[in-house]
Amino acid sequence: MNKSLSFLAIPLISSVFSVAQAQTNKVIEGFLINEKSEPISGATVKLTNTGVTTSTDSEGHFIFDKLASKTYHLEIKAIGYSKHTMQVVLNDERIQLGQIRMKDQFESIDEVTVYGKYYEHYKFDSISGSLRLKTPILELPQNIQVISSDLMADQQVFDIVDGITRNISGATRQGHWDNQYANIRMRGSKIPAFRNGMNIEASWGPTAEDASMIERIEFVKGPAGFMLANGEPGGFYNVVTKKPTGNTKGSATFNVGSFSTYRAAVDFDGKLRKDGKLLYRLNMAAQQKDYFTKYNYNNRVVVAPVVTYKVDSLTSLTFEYTYQGSTYLANGNYTFSPKGFADPDISNDFFYGDPSMEPGKLKDHSAYVYLDRQLNDRWKLHAQMAYFNFDMKATSTWLNYMTANGDMPRYYSIADEHGENRFGQVSLNGEEYTGSVRHRILVGADYGNKKFWGDFGTLLAEIPGTALNVYNPQYNIPGTVFPVVDRSKNIKVRAGGSNYVNLTSYMSFYAHDEMAFLNEKLRLSLGLRYTVAETLGKTVGTQVIPDQNDKAFSPRVGLSYSIDKSTSVYGLFDQSFVPQAGSDWDGNPFKPVRGNDFEAGVKKEWGGGKWISTLSAYQIKRKNALADDFDHPIPGSTNSFFKIAIGETTSKGIEFDVTGEVLPGLNVNANYALTDSKISKDSREEKIGDITPNTAKHTANAFVSYRIQEGMVRGLGFVGSVQGMFDRAIGTTKESNFKNYLRTDGGISYQKGRYNISIMVNNLLDNRKLLTAGSITAKNVKIAESVSYYTYIVEARRNFRMGVTYKF
Repeated sequence: MNKSLSFLAIPLISSVFSVAQAQTNKVIEGFLINEKSEPISGATVKLTNTGVTTSTDSEGHFIFDKLASKTYHLEIKAIGYSKHTMQVVLNDERIQLGQIRMKDQFESIDEVTVYGKYYEHYKFDSISGSLRLKTPILELPQNIQVISSDLMADQQVFDIVDGITRNISGATRQGHWDNQYANIRMRGSKIPAFRNGMNIEASWGPTAEDASMIERIEFVKGPAGFMLANGEPGGFYNVVTKKPTGNTKGSATFNVGSFSTYRAAVDFDGKLRKDGKLLYRLNMAAQQKDYFTKYNYNNRVVVAPVVTYKVDSLTSLTFEYTYQGSTYLANGNYTFSPKGFADPDISNDFFYGDPSMEPGKLKDHSAYVYLDRQLNDRWKLHAQMAYFNFDMKATSTWLNYMTANGDMPRYYSIADEHGENRFGQVSLNGEEYTGSVRHRILVGADYGNKKFWGDFGTLLAEIPGTALNVYNPQYNIPGTVFPVVDRSKNIKVRAGGSNYVNLTSYMSFYAHDEMAFLNEKLRLSLGLRYTVAETLGKTVGTQVIPDQNDKAFSPRVGLSYSIDKSTSVYGLFDQSFVPQAGSDWDGNPFKPVRGNDFEAGVKKEWGGGKWISTLSAYQIKRKNALADDFDHPIPGSTNSFFKIAIGETTSKGIEFDVTGEVLPGLNVNANYALTDSKISKDSREEKIGDITPNTAKHTANAFVSYRIQEGMVRGLGFVGSVQGMFDRAIGTTKESNFKNYLRTDGGISYQKGRYNISIMVNNLLDNRKLLTAGSITAKNVKIAESVSYYTYIVEARRNFRMGVTYKF
């Protein structure tokens, strides 16, 4: 695979250098001064028609070099001064603009930030550079929704599992190991996690990102061949981390709340050199947070430094490191009942573990290196590499069975995990014309290698003593009962012995062209990705799973038309695939699961671009899914069968999103989704028509924020939130069989200058039947006293959070 990667990368690299050599070396420079003729340092100077940006040094000097002959548009911004724009025709080798005098801005910069264009904090006009495409969101032939860090701050969320999905139509989170990772579903399937444009999905991961490190979260609905093809067809979410901006600023936030919650976070953004060639961003957070369940907690530390070195006005290198460490007692917050879901006889603070058990410790390191090079006024090169190292040392407990009176004998096991991921990407993005047709061209390559080791060996087949009873739980088991975990051998050795090792790698190459016709009102997108994926085989029980190699072409066709400047309609066809290890009874290897997505929609900006609505409809067919081959049981097994690839799931739906400032001071993030996802093919005819497990047919959410704009109480704000999931399904069923979910939140805040104080009350109506996950387990036929039982996660009762933020 590596040889193939090197061979196929040669033409791409050659073309990059050819373009780079074709540019000239012309220069634009100047000096910024104020009305007192003093130099202005730290100002941002941008060539708006190329995207190249620089900053002024301590003498107010700025320079752009290695430019081509053409007309450039300069935009100059500096704190305390009015924006200045100008046009420069570059024909000579060097254009010296001399002294450019900036006018003072008399309106307070704090008031501009807080009260000016507040809607921009919720609404984005473009996607991040990590998604590669340069087309504005309004014109993209796909439903992409963005959550800003400001919206997250208004909702007082601490990490990505903390209510993020309320902001996206049709997105739901299935609670599981909440202390470790997010489990988000959309359009009928679990969606993978991306960070800064790289697929970092793991067996149980990645670690849920802390809010302090997040700039925005982008939810891409449906397959996205311009990013990656080997993933579920429901889409993915991309966490974009904070980077240096070149502006000296910062903030400090302190939170307290229910369940002994204490949290502090700081954000420093600035320059390490006065000339702006060396920039930095440092985010740090620390929290102590107990759960509503007894004894359980999650204490977390986050450190995320980023440094950018501007080699010249066209080239930058960025280095990013993130450490997330946490200590917790139990990974999840499950409840068990012999009677049903949300059993009223079980306390909301029920804990299935014990304070004497060994706490889990998670350490997550990641490092990125980015190279950005503006080759000329039309083409840009981007390359990035990343390394992830995840390590968890923990123990776990779970019930063996349950009795009618609520007793649940438990076993105790080790729960150690280790993961190492390596990624590489290179992309070339440019714009050309053939006659009157504008082309936005994207070509590149991706490489990934993921390794995961797990040791889940049993330490105690049954914890001695009286079994935990869900109706009258007794805790504080003597610590001597629990054995000392032997970790003298490396987890890679221990995992190999238990056959819990996952090794996968992939490489892919892609090309994408967006062609614009009719004065760029009509846009046709054509893309093609070729992917090679490899999964290392292993032995599971008596079955040998061979190495699996898959190769797939994934086409993409999109069409978008602008009815006017604020309205566009689109259609899309896109594909994805998921490699499948193993073979059928005849020894034929399984083909990848193929996802085919047909989608259409309309996007409309309102109020002069202050808010946007998106309405989309889709159909996704997930083909080649595995089903049991009942004609061929596995030898030696009574209830296990070989697999056969005839399964298919069909998901259809309608989604509606509204985001932005709909009235002065009134910001809204609201959405609705109808998701109809069912099994359409299976080896058992009776399963056809079953609802895809863990889906909600209807989801509806609204978050409303209003801030008074004038008068004595200017800056006083109110927020309200409603979240709903209806007609939910778990397990095997043709009808909804899981409780509806309806949660309300509310809060008040006050913003004055650099300060903001806010109070948020979650679960305002104290609904104690808010379930995020559930399953039903049949009785253990080998144990006479066992009964069927229900497993579920219920959210916290009414609770509050208070936050204070100071911006400097």
